[in-house]
This record gives sequence, structure tokens and C-alpha cells, in this order.
Amino acid sequence: MKPLLSCRGLNAGYGAGQVLFDLDFDIEAGEVVGLLGRNGMGKTTTIKTVVGLLKPMRGQLLFEGVRIDALPTDAVARLGIALVPEGRQCFPNLTVREHLRAFADVRHGGPRRWTPQALCELFPRLAERSGHFGNQLSGGEQQMLAIARALSTHPRLLILDEATEGLAPLVREEIWRCLEQLKHQGQTTIVVDKYVDRLVRLADRHLILERGALAWTGSSDALDADRGLWSRYLGV
Repeated sequence: MKPLLSCRGLNAGYGAGQVLFDLDFDIEAGEVVGLLGRNGMGKTTTIKTVVGLLKPMRGQLLFEGVRIDALPTDAVARLGIALVPEGRQCFPNLTVREHLRAFADVRHGGPRRWTPQALCELFPRLAERSGHFGNQLSGGEQQMLAIARALSTHPRLLILDEATEGLAPLVREEIWRCLEQLKHQGQTTIVVDKYVDRLVRLADRHLILERGALAWTGSSDALDADRGLWSRYLGV
């Protein structure tokens, strides 16, 4: 069986400035994978390239064996890749209810069907705020909405870029519990997050980037056991 996502010899950057150098990795269906590295090492560039916001200089991206690196962003999304972007990017003039209805899509065949009711069960705070506009929500509520909005498209691959950044500890833990539920339900996920101690309890495997290249890959157990990797590549 082909990997859900394959990256082969990926090089990417901005203008003449190259950021990614010959990345090679696979993401298997049902895996949760941590994408790690210090700031400026290429994590967000990798994500932008996967979702079609940035075209690679060289190399290939394949989704179930089909090349996607030349596709526009909307076509990549229609294949079932959903991004929860850094900064949440909720619409200030749409209510919670309208966000979930506007993005709802059932064509991707994700691991479960996310109705508005199911999303509100996952995030009870959204049920309480269903009539509130995006700009009336707290930062934590906006993050819950951003994740729920992505799930409403029934993604086959969910990508979260700094989903717990800037959140209070209790809200952050609520997000982690949500991601654990998604893992148990078989949701394939790539997570970028600075809280490595929490991520090793969630992810199956990790990819560490250093200056745009893949410096290390291995299991959560292996990463947890080698704190030298944390100080060398993660600044922890």
C-alpha cells in the first residue's frame, strides 16, 4: 500500500532564497507525525509546500501515489488535505455556526463524519458560543474553531501549525486531549508544536528539520530517550 503522503527530493524557498533541501519522508495513513525544529528551520515552508501555497523548486509531493506538487491550493484541499494555520485566521464576521456550515464537505472520506453536532461534542465550548462571531471568541476558542473548521472538511490528512501557541495551560491541554481523540479515531495528522514533552506522548513518529534538511527521524520513544537531540536540534 502506498503512503498517504510522500515527499521526494523536495527543494523549496522564496525567490532566490532556498529554504528546503532534498527532503524525503513518508506519512502513512493513521499516523500522527511531529514536524520539529527550531524557528526558521523550514517547518512552515514544508507545510506551505504540501498544501500548495508554495511551489517547489525541485522534487515531488505525492498523495496516495498521485503527484500534487503542481496543483493549486484549492485542488490540494479537495483531495483531502486540511491545514489549521498558525494564527487561527477565523473570519471575524462569521459566527461559529456559520464557520462550520461554510466549510462542511463530505467528499474526502476521512475516518469519521464530522457534523456540526459532532464537532460541538468534541469542543463543548463551541456549542456554548455557536452564535458568537469570530472576533468575539477568546484565543483558545478561536483555536478550537480553527480545528473544527478543518475537521468539517473531513480531511484525510490534517496539518496543525503551532496549534497550542499562546494558549493558557488549561486550554492547551484541552487541545491536546482533542488531538488524542482524533488519533484514536484514525485521523492522519502532522503536528508542528514547540511543546515537545507533550508531543512525544501523542505522536507515533517525528521528523526534525535543521536548516531545511531532515536531520533526524524516529519514534516518540527514541526521541524521548535521547535528550541530546532536544538540546542539539530543538533548543529545549
